[in-house]
Amino acid sequence: MEDYKNAKSVYDFTVKDSQGADVSLEKYRGKVLLIVNIASQCGLTKGNYAELTELSQKYADKDFKILSFPCNQFGGQMPEGDGEEMVCHLRSAKAEVGDVFAKINVNGDDADPLYKYLKHKQGGILGDSIKWNFSKFLVNKDGQPVDRYAPTTSPKSIVKDIDKLLEA
Repeated sequence: MEDYKNAKSVYDFTVKDSQGADVSLEKYRGKVLLIVNIASQCGLTKGNYAELTELSQKYADKDFKILSFPCNQFGGQMPEGDGEEMVCHLRSAKAEVGDVFAKINVNGDDADPLYKYLKHKQGGILGDSIKWNFSKFLVNKDGQPVDRYAPTTSPKSIVKDIDKLLEA
């Protein structure tokens, strides 16, 4: 959906998986989502990968999913290519960071429409800009972005917010 301002929820968007195939976010209807822009060579990578993996495992049998979007806009810290290169990187890092999609831009005119929508709905300290790798958006079961977390926010510290949305 190019006109992100008219979107009613994240379910209105189609993104590319790491192999380049279209994925409608409609498939996540009814789930609580944590949407994260990831990077492999950031100072925040190790901690975020470990904690996102913990969340993936903790909520594996719940209506919760992490959607990870590789992004190379911040200091070139995600040089891996989509597809097998990305899969191999995450496997060697022992990172289970949910469903991983194709590399995107999160800022600028060519930012992915999903991220334009998320930023529009949950502006941050820098207005609509994503500050750095591992910015996080929490989305409720209705596909509405309900919170935004800074790159330095520990994924484990979001557990109480996730639990509240799962119980709703």
